[in-house]
Amino acid sequence: MKKDNPKNNIFKRFKDSIYTRSINPKNERDKIQVIFQSFILHLHPTMIPERSLKLSVTWGLGGMAALLFVIQALTGILLRFVYQPFPGKAYDSIVYMKSEIFFGELVRNIHHWSGTFLVLIVFLHLLRVYFTGAYNERRQFNWVLGVFLLILVVFSNFTGYLLPWDQLAFWAITVSTSMLSYIPFIGDSLVEMVRGGSEVGESTLLIFYNFHSGIFPILMLLVMGFHFWRVRKAGGVAISKDESLTENKLATTLPNLVFREFVVALMLIAVILIFSILFNAPLLDKANPAFSPNPAKAPWYFEGVQELMLHFHPLFASIIIPLLIITILIFLPYFQYDSKTSGIWFLSNKGKQTSKISAIVGLILTPTLILIDEYFMDFSANFEAIPTAITNGLIPFLIILLLLSGYYQFIKRKFNTNKTETIQSLFVLILTIFIVLTLTSIVFRGEGMALTFPWI
Repeated sequence: MKKDNPKNNIFKRFKDSIYTRSINPKNERDKIQVIFQSFILHLHPTMIPERSLKLSVTWGLGGMAALLFVIQALTGILLRFVYQPFPGKAYDSIVYMKSEIFFGELVRNIHHWSGTFLVLIVFLHLLRVYFTGAYNERRQFNWVLGVFLLILVVFSNFTGYLLPWDQLAFWAITVSTSMLSYIPFIGDSLVEMVRGGSEVGESTLLIFYNFHSGIFPILMLLVMGFHFWRVRKAGGVAISKDESLTENKLATTLPNLVFREFVVALMLIAVILIFSILFNAPLLDKANPAFSPNPAKAPWYFEGVQELMLHFHPLFASIIIPLLIITILIFLPYFQYDSKTSGIWFLSNKGKQTSKISAIVGLILTPTLILIDEYFMDFSANFEAIPTAITNGLIPFLIILLLLSGYYQFIKRKFNTNKTETIQSLFVLILTIFIVLTLTSIVFRGEGMALTFPWI
């Protein structure tokens, strides 16, 4: 007689226990428990591989992003009771909130820091998915949703950046929206559409407020729900197929996974509270369109682009290169790969080795090129008759593409990597360059956007 599979018995007992309580709940506690379990099992599979419970598999980044969104929504609702989205009242309402409302400053700090952490966590989550190969087969479109979510998070944060209506916010938005003007033919029209006029003013504040508090949260909620549902349909967290065969153990989502997510959530809330108590959300003097701070910087997540504008023509730095990178990110899962390994960090030992090399190359090469361009080279000055869009835009851009292509071939031949490992190495190089550019603008750019070294 054929014996029952132990896995099926575990699943059957778990399923039957939920079914019994849902059909015949004994008390209010059972009803609440059934509702909670039904909600959880809409987000997660009923059974998951035991190995996927390890923190190092996902680091809980997806759950942390969802929690930060909830914190943002709750604190945002509280702030709406006081905030007034008009240039003559916005700044004063923030000051009133800080000084007169009980716990008003703490709520604003939580909203600010959870927004900052949300950008970082979603970005790290995207990297985790990529470096564990969790974008293959059934998960390809979910990667696209993840990229779209990152864009929504960044622009939700961006539209909220203006709302305090202080010098920092006013000029950061002025600098950032000005980048659109470099788009040929339609740039100026786009700037006026985003600002609601030729300058940042009352219309801009109202537009940004409505997008930040209404449109973007709804879009994020819809995409997140679809995103989590597709993760569940794909079987939960991606793990190595080889290891899932050797470690053929299953665990129930409740309580095993939920308990771990609860602990991670408590730790994240504690970190947000500590930051909010120790560090106040920035607030400078009231916005003054007649006086620009020096330097006037974009929000921190756009400072890599602002740094790039110091070395490339603005059309390439602010439009072409970012759009090219976003396009490649979207279509990354649809490339033809030699191998489709899922659940293994950096694919293989060779993948880890070449990724480390790419990171080191990016850490050395990027500051070197910044210093050379800052102090020793002005290529366009020697060709004044040629448009700067060519001398400082197209030509350097083509040179960079040629160098990246050469690096791709070097890694492939030197280390005998397959196509998947080679693309990953190139991804790490570009990622490192972007991080170095961002940190350079944040830390080392002073008055007039000149390089400054704080320790000198």
